Amino acid sequence: MFEGIINARDLGGIRIGDKTVRSGLLLRTAHLNQATDADILRLQEKYHLKKIFDFRTQQEGALQPDRVVPGAFHYSLPTLDVAAEQKSGKAIPDEMWIDLSKHIVRLSFMKIFQEKGRELYPSLVLSEFSQLQYASFLNLILETEEGAVLWHCSQGKDRTGIGAAFILAILGADRETIVKDFDRSNDIYRPLVDKFCAEVRAAGGGEDEEDTVRAFMGVSVKNFNRALDMIEARWGSIMHYLEDTMEVRPEDVKRLRERYLV
Repeated sequence: MFEGIINARDLGGIRIGDKTVRSGLLLRTAHLNQATDADILRLQEKYHLKKIFDFRTQQEGALQPDRVVPGAFHYSLPTLDVAAEQKSGKAIPDEMWIDLSKHIVRLSFMKIFQEKGRELYPSLVLSEFSQLQYASFLNLILETEEGAVLWHCSQGKDRTGIGAAFILAILGADRETIVKDFDRSNDIYRPLVDKFCAEVRAAGGGEDEEDTVRAFMGVSVKNFNRALDMIEARWGSIMHYLEDTMEVRPEDVKRLRERYLV
């Protein structure tokens, strides 16, 4: 799809009931730091990109700043509450996040890191800080009458995947469709995951360590389903969760479905 932007895909073409998501309007990717000139031109001329939503922390964004796409406004909406993580004493330095592949085998044996992998998705949906960022994301999409929007984090899988799940839920997608889109990031990262899982096994690791590798180097469908189970147990459905925590209204749903479904 692009030369220098990894894990990029268009939600267009996803079937939702008897409708299909329109192509060329809803893009999810990894960061834009390594986008080529051709990528930038494609975003500008083919997609008429209007808004970029960056879910990375301020520190992540500073270390690998997005390239500018002319005509598109860049919004920084960090969905991880860094202050809360630092206060908890469980924060992982941004420099380590940026090059996690250098550290993942060793970190996978640490109980605190294993717990962080299991709790990443629940923390994103339960944190009021994260909810505020995602609510802003949805409201800004509502205000975009024409052209494409693009959202991303660092690898375009976890924080980005949660954002895609919210949009698909609003468009009427069932849980199976939402999970299938989330899992597609593993198509990109599976070779890397398999490599590090083999290294973990060689170092004496087992299922917990491999699950931790999968959670951070790919996406953990098991953990994602746990987060969805938690939402359904507490709110009944993703839509009720979005209505309650982000004040998504019936008229908002109607507008987005009219705009993005065909």
